[in-house]
Amino acid sequence: MADQPTPPPGLGTGMFDDYAPAQMARRVETMGVAKAALPLVPLFTLAVLAGAFIALGAMFYTVTMTGHGMGLGPSRLLGGVAFSLGLVLVVVGGAELFTGNLLLVMGWASRKIATRALLRNWAVAYAGNLAGAVGMAFLAYWSGFMDMGSGTVGGTAVKIATAKAELDFTTAFVRGVLCNTLVCLAVWLCFASHNVIGKIFAILFPITAFVALGFEHSVANMYFIPVGMMAAGNETYVAAAGLLPAGAGLTLGGFIGNLVPVTLGNMVGGGLFVAGTYYLVYLRPHS
Repeated sequence: MADQPTPPPGLGTGMFDDYAPAQMARRVETMGVAKAALPLVPLFTLAVLAGAFIALGAMFYTVTMTGHGMGLGPSRLLGGVAFSLGLVLVVVGGAELFTGNLLLVMGWASRKIATRALLRNWAVAYAGNLAGAVGMAFLAYWSGFMDMGSGTVGGTAVKIATAKAELDFTTAFVRGVLCNTLVCLAVWLCFASHNVIGKIFAILFPITAFVALGFEHSVANMYFIPVGMMAAGNETYVAAAGLLPAGAGLTLGGFIGNLVPVTLGNMVGGGLFVAGTYYLVYLRPHS
């Protein structure tokens, strides 16, 4: 039998992967063009859903991290698996997540997405994510789920929010860069698969890693800090958190002070490190 020709670098053989990286790049580019063209109402509605989905993952994470007794590494590993629910819902269920939409940079760099359309998508997605995540924070608080464990879940919510609000600008920015590098890699890997199971496994490991490593996700923090601010007004939750003074740093200023550097870091990690790199490798015309 004659030897089979060796495929060009990055194209793969098709024996094991549903889509090879070069094909994935084209799929991401095509997806970006479609997302940039979404009408305002569907885009905003899907963005609200994405914020709510990420918040559900954050709620699951909060319960998982309460009273675990497993030690640092195992507990954060399990918490990361729980938090992965959010991106699974976004990708499989269909929603518009600001941090994932930073991959639209690939279509913009190829001049298939106008700058105005790119910024419009990001602005609407960000606003919708904020509305969905903060709305879920209110629903979570009113649901009483933080009363579980005699208020220890509420205590965990306060501790999570306080730790985030106390980060300095540089630390929050760098953690945002690293976080969205992994988030966008998770979304990128989903484009290698034809099926739901493949997409879930593509999401699981990068998202678990970013959570376990303590990196910062802007949309997740749109839930974590507001719900912690509300929980800090409950004496039972504050006592369970064991923090003095109660709710220090959990203010609107502290929320914005976290969200700004984390968002900027997320933009660098997703838009430059992932989208920019893969554009240069697979989409940029080479002489």
